[in-house]
Amino acid sequence: MTVKVNDSCIGCGACESICDAVFSVDGIAQVDESAVADNMDCVKEAAEACPVSAIEVE
Repeated sequence: MTVKVNDSCIGCGACESICDAVFSVDGIAQVDESAVADNMDCVKEAAEACPVSAIEVE
């Protein structure tokens, strides 16, 4: 699985508050790709909670 944050990210921090093992926000969200596989449940939850649908899970 790959997780990307697209250009619509507004840096609100919702993803980081839900899944800080994978997401960090410094202006816009960044993804720690090495942590994705072990945290898929919270990655999916963060993607669903994103107010601008900026998290793409493929």
